[in-house]
Amino acid sequence: MLFDILTIFPEFFNGPFDFGIIRRARLAGLTQINVRDLREWTTDKHRMVDDRPFGGGDGMVLKPDPIFAAVESLTGTPDRASYADGTRVILLTPQGRLLTQMVASELSAQSHLVVICGRYEGVDERVVDAVVTDEISIGDYVLSGGEPAAVVLVDALVRLLPGALGSETSAANDSFSDGLLDCPHYTRPPEFRGMKVPEVLLGGNHAEIARWRRRESLRKTRRCRPDLFEKIELGKDDCDLLREFED
Repeated sequence: MLFDILTIFPEFFNGPFDFGIIRRARLAGLTQINVRDLREWTTDKHRMVDDRPFGGGDGMVLKPDPIFAAVESLTGTPDRASYADGTRVILLTPQGRLLTQMVASELSAQSHLVVICGRYEGVDERVVDAVVTDEISIGDYVLSGGEPAAVVLVDALVRLLPGALGSETSAANDSFSDGLLDCPHYTRPPEFRGMKVPEVLLGGNHAEIARWRRRESLRKTRRCRPDLFEKIELGKDDCDLLREFED
């Protein structure tokens, strides 16, 4: 999977992709991450990437011409309809659709993502109209720029690539993968400051452990994220599990 990240602050990315799962995935050839300085596609001597908004108002707006030139260079076409299969051009913006696990799964199936890091008051709307395929937000809040969001996006997607995690089932068991929060986890020692690990986890009965984990996922989701819980389609077994901690 190829990432081309367009930014006016390439130095921001010195380090975030050199650790953990992302580093291992890069070394294994599962992903390639190129950080591109948007100023490379400017044509004036001052390498200007922004200008004042028409109509007045505060702040600056990223100009369309360097972004168009960059996307055309990286995708090989000036026409959004002609992008190669598996190519998406993503604008990181608080106006985009929320980055959920389902969206991450969808995007991780692509082969090439061009990621535009917004700045200032945003980008010229003609960029959205003509070159962007997806507007993505990591939450309902405003950041100084899209660079932190780009790190979040890459991390969320890379961990879903086949072979990126040590276990093939790790991603499948993550929170949100089935609409629920993950169950509680414990490790040694079995008792710490009077707090004991649930007995079921020590007994070796894998069916009972799976049942306990599902029940605790339901319990945690209902308690911590009732908004998610309301969207879950509960089967008969789930209803039986819910009654166990309601009694």
